Formats: sequence, structure tokens, C-alpha cells
Amino acid sequence: MISQFFIKRPVFAWVIALVIMGAGALSINNLAVEQYPNIAAPKVSISATYPGASAQTLENTVTQIIEQNLTGIDNLRYIQSQSSSSGQSTITLTFEPGTDSDIAQVQTQNKVSQAESSLPQAVQRQGVAVRKAGSSYALIVGFYSTDESFSRNQISDFLASTLEEPLSRVDGVGQIQTFGPEHAMRIWLDPNAMFNFNITTQDVISAIREQNVQLATGQIGGTPSVEGQQLNATITAQALLSTVEEFEDILLRVSQNGSQVTLQDVARVEIGAENYRVLGRYNRYPASGIAIELSSDANALETIQAVKDRVNEFKDVIPEQLEIVYPVDISPFVEASIVEVIKTLLIAIALVVLVIYVFLQTTRATLIP
Repeated sequence: MISQFFIKRPVFAWVIALVIMGAGALSINNLAVEQYPNIAAPKVSISATYPGASAQTLENTVTQIIEQNLTGIDNLRYIQSQSSSSGQSTITLTFEPGTDSDIAQVQTQNKVSQAESSLPQAVQRQGVAVRKAGSSYALIVGFYSTDESFSRNQISDFLASTLEEPLSRVDGVGQIQTFGPEHAMRIWLDPNAMFNFNITTQDVISAIREQNVQLATGQIGGTPSVEGQQLNATITAQALLSTVEEFEDILLRVSQNGSQVTLQDVARVEIGAENYRVLGRYNRYPASGIAIELSSDANALETIQAVKDRVNEFKDVIPEQLEIVYPVDISPFVEASIVEVIKTLLIAIALVVLVIYVFLQTTRATLIP
């Protein structure tokens, strides 16, 4: 009965078919383009660093303190935590499927803020990071030196200072991580020399904090000005130290006889890596890289291509000794999946047309559906 109704009213059947096709054409452009469907439970990670602390100390003074404050968060399923001997604490919160990840992150951040005052000062200075945890990386942009003229620490410092921030602003990029540290002034204390001069580690830390500061000492000719004044200038008494020699000359002690003990007498000062937890190599060459994690509503193909285009814009800035590689790139998999979907759709159309033609035996009736 229904088939006869549409066969006798071809114009009406054409209108319905065109409406369905139009709705499909509008919908296909709004479909998410990603490697996997977004069905996993959202996660939020909390990371804190306590330099020099053992795993047990980190567990007692940082991890447990934060966990005790993670109460009353909506849709929270369970908590996983890890305290490593390298001083890194990681807490992962898993929420019920369908939970808004942005709301979950905000609620977690509020709870962590309440716990920060109870954490050790060293942890507070490092900061406690709260971010949405992704399941996998969509793209890793790798850089390696074939002639080994760049060390892995130099490569990672270049990426952190030059590329990390521009790539994080690309539309569709959710989280970004650089594999490797930035440069930092490293001070390696000599315990024997410190014992001979009767100097403690706290003495060294206090001296560095007191002498490596940016002081604002006021102005010459600031308001209220006197009659006839024509000059107004800012006074700079001391700037932050930046070279190895300046750090070596930090004064630790002055004796009554006028002798001085400086930092170079009890320590070796050098510009090194901020930390040495990451060792990067690519095909046995020194390497580092930037990992890209997509936002929840990002188009994988467009975002990955936009990141690659952004990297190409920095070709004039990137040293010639550095080669660019993409060891992780999900775009070929996504493109292959789209091709398979299109092939399946064409095969389905052909089968439908064939079956209808076999049963109806008329070309006119076959073209309608």
C-alpha cells in the first residue's frame, strides 16, 4: 500500500527524497572528525612537584593532603594517585560518562585551591597544575639534530621558548606538552667545601634569594614635585642575575678580617637543564618534541593540518641543523576511515538501487527512491 502510494505520486516522493538528502548534506558537515568516538569517561589530572622529596614524603605531605580535599565534586567515580621518587605527584580523577569536562575541571581547581595553603612551601612555589586529561596524542612534532650540534636540552629549550606558545593558540588544540626542560641556572654544591667553610644549604639559598632580586628603589623627581623641577627618572639599583659569573660572585660570608666566601668557593655553577627527567632521542640522535592533544570538539584533520602549517611558518626561525619529523600523526588513520565510510555509502546506494530494480523491473520506479 505504501509503495503504491509513492509510485502513483512521484512528485511527492521526489520532494521527500530531496528533503532527506538536504538534511543529510547539512548533517554530514557537522559530524565530528576524530580518531575515536567520544565515549570515554572524562578525566582531570592534578600534578604537583616537590623537588628532592622521597616517594613516602611526597605521599604524606602532598598527595594525601590534596586527596582529602577532593570531596563533594559532582559525578566523581574514583581517584587514582601516584607518588614517584623523582618528586612528582599525579592524581587522576575519573568522572561519570557524559559529565561536562569543563565543569569538572573548575570544581577540581576550586578544591585544590583550598588545599594549597596546607602544602609545603616548595610545592606552592612550583605550583599545582589542574588540567583535563586526554586519552592520547593526536600529533607529535619532533625535532632532532643529525649532526648532534644541538643537545636534547638545547632543542627542548628552543621549543619551549619559541614554538610551544604559538602552537598552543592554534584552533582545536586542547593540551600541549613539550618533551624536555628549559634552560636553568644549575648550582651543584660541594659538601666538603661547605663543611670547611661552615656553610649550610640554607645559607646558600638565602644568599641567592637576597642578591638575585629586581629592586624598585623609587624615582628622582616624583610627585609632589618642587617648583622648577624638570627631571623625572626611575632608579634601578639591581637587576636579576643572568650569567654564570654573576652567580659565582654571590657573596655568602664576610669575615672580620675582610676575607670573603662566594658561591664559586662552595659550588659549581653552570647553565643546564631545569630538570633531567626526560631523555629524548630519535633514530639515536638527540631529540625533543611537542605533543598535541585535541580539544573535545576539534576537527582532527583541520587541527593537525593547521599545526603543521604553523610549524612551516617558523621554518626561517628553526635552525637548519634541526630536522622536523612527525612520529605520531593520526590524520592518515582518520582520512582512511573517512574513505571507508564513503565507500560503504556508495556500495549501500548501489545495492539499494539494484534490489529495487530487480523487484520493480522499472527504471522510473527505481529512480524515485
